[in-house]
Amino acid sequence: MRAYGTTFAAGWVCCAVFVGACLGQPAETRQQRGKRVVDEALAKLGGDAFQRMTDRVETGRAYSFYRAAVSGLSVATIYTRYLAPTPGKVALREREAFGKKQDEGALLLTENGAWDISFRGARPLDDERYKNYQDSMLRNIFYILHSRLNEPGMSYYSQGSDRFETQPVEMVDITDGSNNTVTVYFSQASKLPIRQSFRRRNPTYNDFDTEVTIFGKYRDVGGVQWPYDVRRERNGQQIYEMYSDSVEIGKSLGDELFSLPANMKVLPKEK
Repeated sequence: MRAYGTTFAAGWVCCAVFVGACLGQPAETRQQRGKRVVDEALAKLGGDAFQRMTDRVETGRAYSFYRAAVSGLSVATIYTRYLAPTPGKVALREREAFGKKQDEGALLLTENGAWDISFRGARPLDDERYKNYQDSMLRNIFYILHSRLNEPGMSYYSQGSDRFETQPVEMVDITDGSNNTVTVYFSQASKLPIRQSFRRRNPTYNDFDTEVTIFGKYRDVGGVQWPYDVRRERNGQQIYEMYSDSVEIGKSLGDELFSLPANMKVLPKEK
């Protein structure tokens, strides 16, 4: 009986110590939770394989919208090549070619400028459009996870959990050293990003536009998870949608894709 009592008492003490240790553990801060959610997303996207991705080719159907109605439809091929990361700068080049034979024009977007290419020549994008492209890319969650994750000044702040289109999500505010913020919704089930949003000042009306992008239909692409469906909205109105039929990575894309031909006519900017 004495042995039983001793054993019971010892067990109770061990249990009390364990509970006390648990209760004494510091709670996860909002910053720690935010960074954990982001790190879990990177791991699900492919971890090192995702961050080592040098280029990508996406082909599919692209739709543009005006006042909720389809205003344009084309087969689009998007070529992307990553450059060495530069803090606070867009370090990639992108070419968007349109048409089944890629003969219906293209957009060329680089770290030094951007052009709208047609049979007439290459017309530089107006300054505001190019500025918005750079701002959107710097706040793109996939670009952040690939090239900006450990950039000086980056912070990750959990906004807790919620539901988005019936899915439980974790919400994280990601802010860079220039105080630009994007709020990203990560699925609690898959850990993958399914929505992002940010506000951008509209210089015409001197107010703010809310830019939202929704990601879906993830598939494995050479060890990397990538969304095949992308939808963009501005102020609640759908403006763009892309349904990819194929995505490839590691294609060793050459400089010629991301450069203007020497003999191409350069047109003046539209006024």
